[in-house]
Amino acid sequence: MQNKKIICSVYRSTKKEELYLYVPKAKGLSDVPEALLTMFGVPELAFSLLLTPERKLAKEDIQKVFESLDEKGFHLQLPPAKQDDYMQEINRHNHKMANQ
Repeated sequence: MQNKKIICSVYRSTKKEELYLYVPKAKGLSDVPEALLTMFGVPELAFSLLLTPERKLAKEDIQKVFESLDEKGFHLQLPPAKQDDYMQEINRHNHKMANQ
C-alpha cells in the first residue's frame, strides 16, 4: 500500500450539494452503476488529483477512498450530516445557557 498511487478525477453532483464522486482517471465513470449516476445527476468535474497513502484529504479518510476504489471502482463522498432543526435549536439553547 505504501507505493500505491492513483490519479483520480473528482466529480461534484449537480443534484445534491457537497456530494462528490471519486473515480480513477484512467477508467472514468465506467464502473459507476447507472442508478447511482441517475441519483447523482450530471457529473461535473471538480478537479483531478494524485492519491497516495500519505495524502490528506479535507473531508475523507484516504484509506477509505483507496478501499472503495479497489472494491467498487469508485468512492462516493457524502455531504456532512446535518442536524435537524430541533437539535440545532437545542444546541443553540445549551450554548446560550453555558455562556450566561
